[in-house]
Amino acid sequence: MTMWVFGYGSLLWNPGFNVAQQQVATLPDYHRSFCMRSIHHRGTEDQPGLVLALDEAPGTHCKGLALAVAAGEEAQTLDYLRERELISSAYVERDLEIDLHTGERVTAVTYVIDADHVQYCGGLELEEQAQIISTAVGGRGPNTEYLFNTAQHLTEIGLHDPDLDWLAGRVRGLLA
Repeated sequence: MTMWVFGYGSLLWNPGFNVAQQQVATLPDYHRSFCMRSIHHRGTEDQPGLVLALDEAPGTHCKGLALAVAAGEEAQTLDYLRERELISSAYVERDLEIDLHTGERVTAVTYVIDADHVQYCGGLELEEQAQIISTAVGGRGPNTEYLFNTAQHLTEIGLHDPDLDWLAGRVRGLLA
Protein backbone atom coordinates (compact mmCIF):
# COMPACT_ATOMS: atom_id res chain seq x y z
CA MET A 1 0.00 0.00 0.00
CA THR A 2 1.40 3.38 -1.02
CA MET A 3 2.05 6.01 1.64
CA TRP A 4 0.90 9.42 0.39
CA VAL A 5 1.81 12.86 1.74
CA PHE A 6 -0.21 15.96 0.84
CA GLY A 7 2.00 18.91 -0.14
CA TYR A 8 0.59 22.42 -0.26
CA GLY A 9 3.54 24.67 0.75
CA SER A 10 7.25 23.94 0.97
CA LEU A 11 6.66 20.22 0.38
CA LEU A 12 5.84 21.20 -3.23
CA TRP A 13 9.40 22.34 -3.92
CA ASN A 14 11.40 20.79 -1.08
CA PRO A 15 9.85 17.48 -0.01
CA GLY A 16 13.06 16.27 1.64
CA PHE A 17 12.25 12.61 0.97
CA ASN A 18 12.34 10.24 -1.99
CA VAL A 19 9.13 10.84 -3.98
CA ALA A 20 8.19 7.85 -6.13
CA GLN A 21 5.43 9.74 -7.96
CA GLN A 22 3.39 12.89 -7.63
CA GLN A 23 -0.07 13.88 -8.74
CA VAL A 24 -2.17 16.99 -8.46
CA ALA A 25 -4.70 16.43 -5.68
CA THR A 26 -7.48 18.21 -3.83
CA LEU A 27 -8.05 18.23 -0.09
CA PRO A 28 -11.68 19.07 0.76
CA ASP A 29 -12.74 21.27 3.67
CA TYR A 30 -9.35 22.95 4.23
CA HIS A 31 -7.99 26.28 3.03
CA ARG A 32 -4.30 27.13 2.45
CA SER A 33 -3.22 30.46 3.98
CA PHE A 34 -0.37 32.19 5.79
CA CYS A 35 -1.98 31.52 9.16
CA MET A 36 1.03 30.27 11.14
CA ARG A 37 3.74 32.41 12.68
CA SER A 38 7.14 30.86 11.96
CA ILE A 39 9.59 31.15 14.85
CA HIS A 40 12.08 28.55 13.60
CA HIS A 41 12.29 28.04 9.83
CA ARG A 42 11.25 31.43 8.35
CA GLY A 43 11.42 33.76 11.33
CA THR A 44 12.48 33.98 14.96
CA GLU A 45 10.69 34.41 18.26
CA ASP A 46 11.68 38.10 18.19
CA GLN A 47 10.62 38.58 14.56
CA PRO A 48 8.26 35.80 13.48
CA GLY A 49 7.74 35.10 9.83
CA LEU A 50 4.70 33.47 8.27
CA VAL A 51 4.28 30.04 6.73
CA LEU A 52 1.40 28.35 5.04
CA ALA A 53 -0.90 26.05 6.92
CA LEU A 54 -4.19 24.33 6.29
CA ASP A 55 -7.05 25.90 8.19
CA GLU A 56 -10.17 23.76 8.48
CA ALA A 57 -13.02 25.48 6.62
CA PRO A 58 -16.00 23.32 5.57
CA GLY A 59 -17.01 23.89 1.96
CA THR A 60 -13.54 25.02 0.83
CA HIS A 61 -10.74 23.01 -0.73
CA CYS A 62 -6.99 23.16 -1.24
CA LYS A 63 -5.24 22.02 -4.39
CA GLY A 64 -1.72 20.70 -4.00
CA LEU A 65 0.36 17.62 -4.71
CA ALA A 66 -0.08 14.05 -3.56
CA LEU A 67 3.45 12.78 -3.01
CA ALA A 68 3.93 9.00 -3.01
CA VAL A 69 6.71 7.86 -0.69
CA ALA A 70 9.18 5.41 -2.21
CA ALA A 71 8.44 1.81 -1.19
CA GLY A 72 10.40 0.73 1.87
CA GLU A 73 11.07 4.31 2.98
CA GLU A 74 7.79 4.94 4.78
CA ALA A 75 9.08 4.81 8.38
CA GLN A 76 12.12 7.01 7.77
CA THR A 77 10.01 9.48 5.77
CA LEU A 78 7.46 9.74 8.56
CA ASP A 79 10.26 10.28 11.10
CA TYR A 80 11.74 13.00 8.89
CA LEU A 81 8.39 14.73 8.36
CA ARG A 82 7.59 14.69 12.06
CA GLU A 83 10.94 16.26 12.90
CA ARG A 84 10.45 18.91 10.22
CA GLU A 85 6.76 19.72 10.56
CA LEU A 86 6.08 19.18 14.26
CA ILE A 87 8.99 21.31 15.50
CA SER A 88 6.72 23.54 17.61
CA SER A 89 3.47 21.54 17.74
CA ALA A 90 1.59 24.22 15.77
CA TYR A 91 0.86 21.63 13.09
CA VAL A 92 -1.18 18.53 13.77
CA GLU A 93 -0.52 15.37 11.77
CA ARG A 94 -3.66 13.88 10.28
CA ASP A 95 -4.46 11.11 7.84
CA LEU A 96 -6.97 12.79 5.53
CA GLU A 97 -8.66 11.71 2.34
CA ILE A 98 -7.58 13.55 -0.79
CA ASP A 99 -8.80 13.30 -4.36
CA LEU A 100 -6.15 12.65 -7.00
CA HIS A 101 -6.61 14.33 -10.37
CA THR A 102 -7.16 10.84 -11.80
CA GLY A 103 -10.35 10.57 -9.74
CA GLU A 104 -8.94 8.14 -7.19
CA ARG A 105 -9.40 8.92 -3.49
CA VAL A 106 -6.47 8.09 -1.20
CA THR A 107 -5.48 8.76 2.39
CA ALA A 108 -2.52 11.08 2.85
CA VAL A 109 -0.40 12.22 5.78
CA THR A 110 -1.33 15.90 6.05
CA TYR A 111 -0.13 18.66 8.36
CA VAL A 112 -2.87 21.07 9.42
CA ILE A 113 -2.80 24.01 11.82
CA ASP A 114 -3.88 23.77 15.44
CA ALA A 115 -6.11 26.85 15.65
CA ASP A 116 -5.65 26.88 19.44
CA HIS A 117 -1.84 27.10 19.20
CA VAL A 118 -0.10 30.37 20.08
CA GLN A 119 1.48 30.50 16.58
CA TYR A 120 -1.92 30.49 14.85
CA CYS A 121 -2.71 33.85 13.24
CA GLY A 122 -5.59 33.24 10.85
CA GLY A 123 -7.35 36.23 9.36
CA LEU A 124 -4.39 38.58 8.86
CA GLU A 125 -4.98 41.04 6.03
CA LEU A 126 -2.88 40.36 2.92
CA GLU A 127 -1.01 43.66 3.29
CA GLU A 128 0.03 42.76 6.83
CA GLN A 129 1.17 39.35 5.59
CA ALA A 130 3.26 41.03 2.88
CA GLN A 131 4.92 43.36 5.39
CA ILE A 132 5.86 40.45 7.66
CA ILE A 133 7.07 38.17 4.85
CA SER A 134 9.20 40.91 3.29
CA THR A 135 11.48 41.22 6.34
CA ALA A 136 11.46 37.92 8.27
CA VAL A 137 14.39 35.51 8.20
CA GLY A 138 14.70 32.19 10.04
CA GLY A 139 16.89 29.11 10.27
CA ARG A 140 15.98 27.96 6.75
CA GLY A 141 16.38 31.38 5.18
CA PRO A 142 14.31 34.40 4.21
CA ASN A 143 10.54 34.27 4.41
CA THR A 144 10.49 35.73 0.89
CA GLU A 145 12.19 32.61 -0.49
CA TYR A 146 9.42 30.45 0.99
CA LEU A 147 6.70 32.62 -0.57
CA PHE A 148 8.35 32.95 -3.99
CA ASN A 149 9.20 29.24 -4.29
CA THR A 150 5.71 28.14 -3.28
CA ALA A 151 3.95 30.57 -5.63
CA GLN A 152 6.27 29.62 -8.50
CA HIS A 153 5.79 25.88 -8.01
CA LEU A 154 2.02 26.21 -7.80
CA THR A 155 2.10 28.05 -11.13
CA GLU A 156 4.41 25.44 -12.67
CA ILE A 157 1.98 22.64 -11.87
CA GLY A 158 -0.97 24.66 -13.15
CA LEU A 159 -2.46 25.58 -9.79
CA HIS A 160 -3.06 29.25 -9.21
CA ASP A 161 -3.62 30.70 -5.77
CA PRO A 162 -4.75 34.33 -6.16
CA ASP A 163 -3.69 35.27 -2.61
CA LEU A 164 -0.19 33.86 -3.09
CA ASP A 165 0.11 35.53 -6.50
CA TRP A 166 -0.90 38.88 -4.98
CA LEU A 167 1.48 38.42 -2.05
CA ALA A 168 4.41 37.51 -4.32
CA GLY A 169 3.84 40.64 -6.42
CA ARG A 170 3.39 42.89 -3.40
CA VAL A 171 6.48 41.54 -1.61
CA ARG A 172 8.57 41.99 -4.77
CA GLY A 173 7.36 45.59 -4.79
CA LEU A 174 8.32 46.08 -1.16
CA LEU A 175 11.80 44.71 -1.84
CA ALA A 176 12.37 46.94 -4.89
